[in-house]
Amino acid sequence: MREEMAEREAAELARGHPKPRSPEGWGLLLALWYLTFYEPVVTERHLRRKNMEFIFIRFSAWQFAGCDKLWAGLVTTLCDSVRHHFGALPLSVFHVLGSRPRFAPGFSHAEWILKRGTCLKLWGLLAVLAAGLSILLVALLVPGVKDHHALKVVGSAVTSLSGSGLVLGAVSVLKNLLVSEKQKIERLTNSDRFASQLGFMSKVRGEVQVLVDFLNFMEIFERRRLRVVLQITSLDSCYPEKVAGVLNAINTLLSDSHSPFIFILAVDPSVIVPCLEQTGCMKGLADNGYLYLNRTVSLPFSIPQMGARSRLRCLEAAVRTREDLMYRIITGNVERRRDKCQGGVGGIHAAPGWREADEEAVRCIHQAFRCLHDGEDALARYLPCSGANVRRIVNTIPITLRLLLHRDGSSCVAQCPSPRAATAWVVMADQWPCRLSWALQCLEDAWQCQPAPRLATRSLWSVFQENVGELSALRQQLHNVLSLDQDPELFQTFLARDFPFSVADARQLLPVTVNLDHSIRHKMGLLRGLDRLQ
Repeated sequence: MREEMAEREAAELARGHPKPRSPEGWGLLLALWYLTFYEPVVTERHLRRKNMEFIFIRFSAWQFAGCDKLWAGLVTTLCDSVRHHFGALPLSVFHVLGSRPRFAPGFSHAEWILKRGTCLKLWGLLAVLAAGLSILLVALLVPGVKDHHALKVVGSAVTSLSGSGLVLGAVSVLKNLLVSEKQKIERLTNSDRFASQLGFMSKVRGEVQVLVDFLNFMEIFERRRLRVVLQITSLDSCYPEKVAGVLNAINTLLSDSHSPFIFILAVDPSVIVPCLEQTGCMKGLADNGYLYLNRTVSLPFSIPQMGARSRLRCLEAAVRTREDLMYRIITGNVERRRDKCQGGVGGIHAAPGWREADEEAVRCIHQAFRCLHDGEDALARYLPCSGANVRRIVNTIPITLRLLLHRDGSSCVAQCPSPRAATAWVVMADQWPCRLSWALQCLEDAWQCQPAPRLATRSLWSVFQENVGELSALRQQLHNVLSLDQDPELFQTFLARDFPFSVADARQLLPVTVNLDHSIRHKMGLLRGLDRLQ
């Protein structure tokens, strides 16, 4: 959008159109002059303008999730951001003296019309003030007239009345300068009676309408179109009633056909739709949240599934956040060099055991990440498309490998699973937590009934395949847990062909599996035991 904005600006200047103005420096004084004495007119030339400026506003619904009315947070964020972008003074003057733009009656190119009424009132007040001051000065200073108290009273009264009009205007501007639109709406929402207050929504709508009129005024002043782009995120982390309130606020702000707002709603429909269906806003829509979303969103854009190259880029971005890996290597080299210098001059050598173990862990971690980065490796095909899941995997791999290496001391390093195998186990636990938990629970039950040597040679996939019918019978009780799993066909390919973990591997990796919710396995064990009792 920024590139489009720059290209349109350059194209308009190339056509010979006047350069856009900005309410900064001398432009601020010019804007205040137009706000006070001129009325904007929407002409044909203005409607044909192609250059545009986008005002980006970020609204994270999670930050306002604690307030009673989440939609009020959306409106206050909008008002506060527009006020901050243009400055408090122009908006305050517009509240008192500004005029709503009107459409030109014909093909006139005049974009400004003098406010004759305002000019006459101002000049009239100044003339009356000058006359009152003159009378008062004459009554106070001219000899022979000082004794006439009537002139003093008339001069004082005329001066006070004319001056009070100017003072009231200045006080109104100062009041709007000190009390922002955000504070006005917060004051209304903080009232104990705001829910039952008649006309409450009309007051909020009035504040938003003033904001829209001000944006239309600034469009003509800046000689370009203005669009406010609100980026709404984290809405799927809020309560259902608040989700519906924000969507209703969006519909209210977009109810005007000439609204200058663009909403970018970044949500997961699989989370938002159940929230909408739990609230009372579905009346008349057959309790269909998808239908409500279709009526709200005018340009749907479902982000396609990541390709292999995009997943690798996402992985690289997540790995760059793990600065501790490179930091440990650099620190280890510095300490090793320092110990060597101290040893040469008769210093005491520190025990190198912990440092060697740490270096071995860093080496294994880097080897694991190289396997994920390798596009030719089968493991790269199973990387998730969600950035949050990629970050979880990247954060879990170092912990899993360190626990694996340090669990029984450095003597078992040669017997540990390879970094590639440990990484594959972490990916499997993240992508298929329900199926892996079921296989591990069945393995635990079988381990208690069968001899250990005979069971250790079996593959984990054979254990799962042997008990998958029982899992299918419990799918109603485990519906929510099963929904966490990704493609079941990929799970079969992963465990049966690409990474055929054995029962012995599973028993070795299970104690260091930190990204698998063990309460799922415990629930499965309880359900399995109850089913067998029946």
